[in-house]
Amino acid sequence: MMKWIYLFAGAIIGWMVSFTLPHQVQAQQDAQFTQYMYNGQFYNPAFSGKGGGYSFSALHRSQWLAYTSTAGTGGAPTTQLLTFSGAIEKANLGFGLTVVNDDIGITNNQEINLSLAYHLRIGRGTLSFGASGGFFSTTMNYDDNNPVNPDPSVPTSGRENQINNNVSFGMLYDRSNFYVGVSSRNFFEPSFDFGDGNINNQLENHNYLLVGYRINTFALFSVEPSILLKSISINNFSYDVSVIGTYNKKVSLGLAYRGEESASVLLGYSLLRDNSLRLGYAFDLVVGGLEAKSPTSHEFMLSYDLPQVKRDLERVIQRTPRFRF
Repeated sequence: MMKWIYLFAGAIIGWMVSFTLPHQVQAQQDAQFTQYMYNGQFYNPAFSGKGGGYSFSALHRSQWLAYTSTAGTGGAPTTQLLTFSGAIEKANLGFGLTVVNDDIGITNNQEINLSLAYHLRIGRGTLSFGASGGFFSTTMNYDDNNPVNPDPSVPTSGRENQINNNVSFGMLYDRSNFYVGVSSRNFFEPSFDFGDGNINNQLENHNYLLVGYRINTFALFSVEPSILLKSISINNFSYDVSVIGTYNKKVSLGLAYRGEESASVLLGYSLLRDNSLRLGYAFDLVVGGLEAKSPTSHEFMLSYDLPQVKRDLERVIQRTPRFRF
């Protein structure tokens, strides 16, 4: 057991070392979500099938609502996320599907990833290893491009699209009352030059550290603080921190903060008698950089956990003149 704990601790230390190594400074390219604590599979493939059974979720995010660019057009980020996850419990395997559509400015990014995770029981906890692979598509709409200093090598109209392979890796340790995961998305940093080499739009490697703690208190009330660290380099990182309280596994209310960007309120309500259907909403109030953003963002989420069907075979006593069995 201890060797696995040491291995996991070493992976975290290695991730933190890579976090501090110098890299070329780039902006955050992955989509961001305020309800990150319910979408671990997007950041880390080791979350796939972690809870057993089958789970589905759909999320829509409208960031900087009513934002208008200086050219008089839109361009605010709008994101949709679909996930599916399942488990093969006898083999300790989890699998998942993640689909993302992300619009920002003149760029539209779409990705489809299949993930596989192995869950290893260690004492009271579970150590999971995950990997995902799929396709990343990016489209540039030059009709909406209005540069201050036009580059002759960049088209002034039309649309161009390019698709490339994408791979991610992750590890996760979950011990019922807390979890910690590290992951690396866009591991091989696929590049998109649209065939002519004049446009360099490389997808940078993104590293994540996700930590959460579950506290069960009195009167069916629980509290779960969590933090998500996101980095590309030492000069380009951000964090999300949140605290969510839940009553009777049905009604939840929380607060969150994204470093130097926004403060958020999160609401959740579970439907059906078994709480398998959940509605979630997050409201972001921008507190930093208002001169280049609209003040509010909104996020809606719907998730469903398919109840596990267990058939209990009832033994029926059969009676005959000779035998009773």
